[in-house]
Amino acid sequence: MSPLNLLLPFRAAVLCTLVLHASPPPQSKYDPGATDAEIKIGNVVPYSGSFAEYGAIGRAEAAYFRMINDRGGVHGRKLKFISLDSASDPEKSLGLVRQLVEQDQVLLTFGIWGTPANMAVRPYLNLKGVPQLFVAATDSAFDDPAHFPWTMGFQASRRAEGRAYARYILRRLPHARVAVLFSDDPPGRDWLLGVRDGLGEKAGMIVKEVSFEYSAPGTIDEKIGALKASAADVFLNLAVGRSATQAIRKAYDLDWHPVQFIPNASISVAAFLEPAGLEKSAGVITNARSKSWLRPQSRRDPAVLAFLDWMKEYNPAADLRDAENVYAYEVSETLVEVLKKCGDDLTRVNVMKQAANLDLEVGMLRPGIRITTSPTDYQPIKDLFLIQFDGREWVPLGAGQPDSQIAPH
Repeated sequence: MSPLNLLLPFRAAVLCTLVLHASPPPQSKYDPGATDAEIKIGNVVPYSGSFAEYGAIGRAEAAYFRMINDRGGVHGRKLKFISLDSASDPEKSLGLVRQLVEQDQVLLTFGIWGTPANMAVRPYLNLKGVPQLFVAATDSAFDDPAHFPWTMGFQASRRAEGRAYARYILRRLPHARVAVLFSDDPPGRDWLLGVRDGLGEKAGMIVKEVSFEYSAPGTIDEKIGALKASAADVFLNLAVGRSATQAIRKAYDLDWHPVQFIPNASISVAAFLEPAGLEKSAGVITNARSKSWLRPQSRRDPAVLAFLDWMKEYNPAADLRDAENVYAYEVSETLVEVLKKCGDDLTRVNVMKQAANLDLEVGMLRPGIRITTSPTDYQPIKDLFLIQFDGREWVPLGAGQPDSQIAPH
């Protein structure tokens, strides 16, 4: 028998031993809402009612996930986005979230809109151990992993936003008289606290504070009259949505033209500034994290072109001027990155582990603004970039100056 033939039984034995002792292929790990074929994502936003304009966020998120599914999904799994209408009533939110978790069996919730709604569902989701990811609310309370490890914010907090406006006033308008309109609820008081924190020992610059309730929009005109009577030359219009629109319009109609600030939540030209009147909105200041997408020169940026192509193909019915589409694009991209990092371990624990270990760039964020988290830091976006409305579009405020971009920490 040849030497080669003598070796054949030995080689066969070695091969058999290797097969028998080889590690089994890694097994996928799933919690409810995840399978080999799909990942279920739950969402609650106001598609109707007094905050219906923010329904654009849910529609854009659905459009983003359609694009991902058309490209093969995440590791071959399609994303099933189940988005329910809160009808702008926070009291409905808990029932809707229970439906998503207990009936629809979602793996996680994502982008639930509004502070009251998220506060209402936070205890339930933390008790159940279901991720409440990237809430569409800016309350600093959503950066509290020690007490609520299953709840994570996304944008810079209202308190950080208030501090940023205050610091700008101190630097550029040190002798200003400041008037503040704020909602008489936790979100409004959070903005106001940030302003006072930012002004510090100069808080005496605030000559008038007036609160309002969203349930009583008919009182806003009277409130603006009281603020004008204070002779303030800076107006912090800390209202959301239609109330911000009403305040902008009334101030102009009263021939009161202070330097005016509005929250990022009221940034949409199509939804809020155009109804107020573009001329009446000229000069208003807010903050942004996103690149400009309406100016012709911005189309040289590949990330902006990708966003515009997505809008054209997947979200064509939406108004291109509505900033809620950009927000939805950014937050959806971030969630997809989290799911990619999860690999085949699609347990709720691993979803939160990956969400709490982010350091990434998102294409539509301005240069220098990154998404970063850690197990003790649940506020992914921390930097603010101040912008001003010129009567047609938002433009950088003091571009190239030290206070055009402000880090709140």
